[in-house]
Amino acid sequence: MIEKTLGQVLDETAEKYPDNDALVYVDGPRYTYKEFKEIVDKVAKGLIKLGVKKGDHVAVWAYNVPEWVILQFATAKAGAVLVTVNTYYKAKELEYLLKQSDTRYLFLVDKFKDVSYIETLYKVMPEIKEGEKPSKFPMFEKAIYIGKEKYKGLLNFDDIVKMGEDVEDKVLHEIESSLDIHDVVNMQYTSGTTGFPKGVMLTHYNIVNNAYWVGQYLGLSDKDRMCIPVPFFHCFGCVLSTLNCVIYGAAMVPIKIFDAGEVLRAVDRERCTVIQGVPTMFVRELNHPDFDKYDLSSLRTGIMAGAPCPIEVMKRVMNDMHAKEITIAYGLTEASPVITMTKRDDPIEKRVETVGKALPHIDVKIIDPETGEELSPNTPGELIARGYNIMKGYYKMPEATAKAIENGWLHSKDLATMDEEGYVRILGRVDDMIIRGGENVYPREIEEFLYTHPKIKEVQVVGVPHSEYGEEVAAFIQLKEGETATEEEIKEYCKENIARYKIPKYIFFVNEWPMTASGKIQKYKLREIAKEKLGKA
Repeated sequence: MIEKTLGQVLDETAEKYPDNDALVYVDGPRYTYKEFKEIVDKVAKGLIKLGVKKGDHVAVWAYNVPEWVILQFATAKAGAVLVTVNTYYKAKELEYLLKQSDTRYLFLVDKFKDVSYIETLYKVMPEIKEGEKPSKFPMFEKAIYIGKEKYKGLLNFDDIVKMGEDVEDKVLHEIESSLDIHDVVNMQYTSGTTGFPKGVMLTHYNIVNNAYWVGQYLGLSDKDRMCIPVPFFHCFGCVLSTLNCVIYGAAMVPIKIFDAGEVLRAVDRERCTVIQGVPTMFVRELNHPDFDKYDLSSLRTGIMAGAPCPIEVMKRVMNDMHAKEITIAYGLTEASPVITMTKRDDPIEKRVETVGKALPHIDVKIIDPETGEELSPNTPGELIARGYNIMKGYYKMPEATAKAIENGWLHSKDLATMDEEGYVRILGRVDDMIIRGGENVYPREIEEFLYTHPKIKEVQVVGVPHSEYGEEVAAFIQLKEGETATEEEIKEYCKENIARYKIPKYIFFVNEWPMTASGKIQKYKLREIAKEKLGKA
């Protein structure tokens, strides 16, 4: 286990590999590890000059800009807690997060997609325009704009860099040496499909060690170059990607806003050896019209995670994208995030049909969600985990914390089985399981089968209420470009291959999916759509 803070990890890597590429954007900027450490230290000192104290909460509301990664390490060195803000948030959500998290400082870009962040901030805190303290936010001190334009009441990122020149190195060193590896360094709000988002408190020890072990499974080294299209505000981006690279001295090659063509271009141009992504991202990359124009032969490994990974997609990533050693990881933000992972040399069946085994120093059990009893191998139940990676708790939510962690065990609310060798299969959320006429139906199994249909590009299976059977199976299907199909055709395909009770009674063809900002398809929204279409609301 590594007993180091994020700052110590960066300092060691910069000393070991000063001339290695650290942070690289295809169209600039580019930093070596020596340069990256220099800018991080300047910004850390700027934060100190700004008034950031140990334990203060500093929020970042931005897509994958270079300043995000700089702030990730600068806040850690200054002893602050980085609060990550979902890029899709609107006014009400921003107001809730800033209030609930007791944020003192907010860094933000001008806009993302159709949302102006500046206008949203002025709406939530009208007083800051006039340089006054916002009445609804007694803890709030200052907003800082990441960019060159000047906005009323806001400082600029360059101001923070400049302010750092007034602070001596020894001041920063004193603060860094006072930090504890068990201090909270990162706070992420779970998107949660029910209730208000909860602030997950993660420590240096949690995330440094989780990133380290994931890097071990990837075989990561200072020779690797990782393409990062996943958002930084999520653990996939800031633990399994940026922090992971910094631990091993690998190059980070981020994509500012996900675009399949940009990902392919970055891999080709920068000769990336590692690629991260949720299944939908890989699906879009594989189906990009210019896919064959890019040379992806440098790819070796990567992680596919964040949602169940379809076997057919996995096979194409290994063959068509050359990522022969691609891995699958499973976890939760509350677990820093990875609990189980496949190895690069696991047999193909294990790499496409399971989410691997528990990482070292993490215990996993499958229990009966009703009784809490541990179940025998291959019996479906709820996955629970304990280890160094489990969060400190939810910020200011002791009851929710006590509910999630019992006797040190984190309850995942995921349905899973574990075989005799310890390989885990995820069957879906405990709430996603469909009980049709007394039979347990696992959406994942039907989805995997439907992916074998040559016309199907993407599929999601959910349960909908039914008067006779309690629940029925509904499949949402997106067809491949230029293909057409009928409900009957899909059902016929199922009849020859799967049990009658598993065949979707309802089939809906769709062109797009309701998504979270981190690229996950929102099944609960699909359930609502199905109920609406069937008049079962």
